[in-house]
Amino acid sequence: MFVYCIILIVLLFTSCPAAGKTVSGVFRSDAARENKGQYITRFLYHGENGLVAYRVDNVLLAVQKEARLLLFQGSEGLDNLSCLERLASRLTFSVNLIKEEQNRTIPHQSGPQAWHVMYVDQYTCQDGEMDGALEDLCFQITMMNPDAAGNPLDHFSAEETGLHSFYFLLILAYFVASCIYIQPLWQALSKAGPMHTVLKVLSTALLLQGTSVLLNYIHMARYARDGVGTPLTGSLAELCDVVAQVQMLYLLLSLCVGWSLSRSRKSQSKPLQWDSSPASTALALAVVIAQGALLIWEQLEDVEHHSFHAQRSVPGWLLMALRVALALFLASVLYQIISAERSALKRDFYLSFGKGCFLWFLCHPVLVLFSVILNEHQKEKVVTIGVILCQSISVVVLYRLFLSRSLYWEVSSLSSVTLPLTMSRRSRY
Repeated sequence: MFVYCIILIVLLFTSCPAAGKTVSGVFRSDAARENKGQYITRFLYHGENGLVAYRVDNVLLAVQKEARLLLFQGSEGLDNLSCLERLASRLTFSVNLIKEEQNRTIPHQSGPQAWHVMYVDQYTCQDGEMDGALEDLCFQITMMNPDAAGNPLDHFSAEETGLHSFYFLLILAYFVASCIYIQPLWQALSKAGPMHTVLKVLSTALLLQGTSVLLNYIHMARYARDGVGTPLTGSLAELCDVVAQVQMLYLLLSLCVGWSLSRSRKSQSKPLQWDSSPASTALALAVVIAQGALLIWEQLEDVEHHSFHAQRSVPGWLLMALRVALALFLASVLYQIISAERSALKRDFYLSFGKGCFLWFLCHPVLVLFSVILNEHQKEKVVTIGVILCQSISVVVLYRLFLSRSLYWEVSSLSSVTLPLTMSRRSRY
């Protein structure tokens, strides 16, 4: 776990994504020539009076290079075209870089549309050597949507609209819930009952999730003002979320595997404790390592660093496949246990636990599949908000299950070996 944290910190803090709304960097003629245009960023505009503004530090160099920005929609079917044909087919309108600063209004559109920005100059489609063209041109591009009054002052893309308010409401919900439940939870943790370790892991995961939400809100509050935000805060939010995901996976898988292995044991004299089974620990660690590797790979692929986004990369799809496989494994384990269980109380316990686990593992794959039928500007919001809400509900379901004296304490007293993370009182005396 510690190694994953260090690797993720290095990856998140050393990457420099060109994720719009205010983008700074350099225009490079060699990059534009190599790629038939230097791709800068994308932005989803909505309504009227959308704005794109640029600033360059050397307007004389820009004029000498005949530098310009191309703004276009869509990029399909361009692989077999020549350089000039690609640029002509992509062009919706262009902005000649002949001033130090300039604003352009996006044409009216009926619905939210993704606009792409590309840099080209006179050397982009030119054969032969580039004489004196290798000097870079520093720039800053700002892209804004109209606000409620119709003024182009909103830095949020159409796919991000509403997330700032959602994070604020979620923080408010966390605060109210903590004020209500902090005392009974603290009492349960202080008594060191049979599910003490599970409650500590759940509490830590919930604290990490809450910290991630708070950091995301801080980042987006700053982003709403300048279009840049605080990248360090956003990276810390993502780090907290990744650690919470790995921790919850290890907890749930350890419980499931522990139950499965405990039923195959002939000896019922020794109660199971945390990590007491080498087989369950090995399997849980193997899956956790696999998920950690996929998460790191996904961070390398995802230039915009969204914790929950509609999967567009190979590691993202592999992560969803892993979650589906874990849900199927859990279903098979619980089916075998419930089929052989005679106690109605235990069956209710396992069913409630299964609901919480299924919600945690399957919410992301289901929401991503559902987002296929949505418009482009709706996908990101639906997946992000849906996954956060579903996993929060899953944690609440598990909390209620493990804190319920009328249910869990009776279950744990009936058979301590059935619950793999149980701390048996008899082992202390």
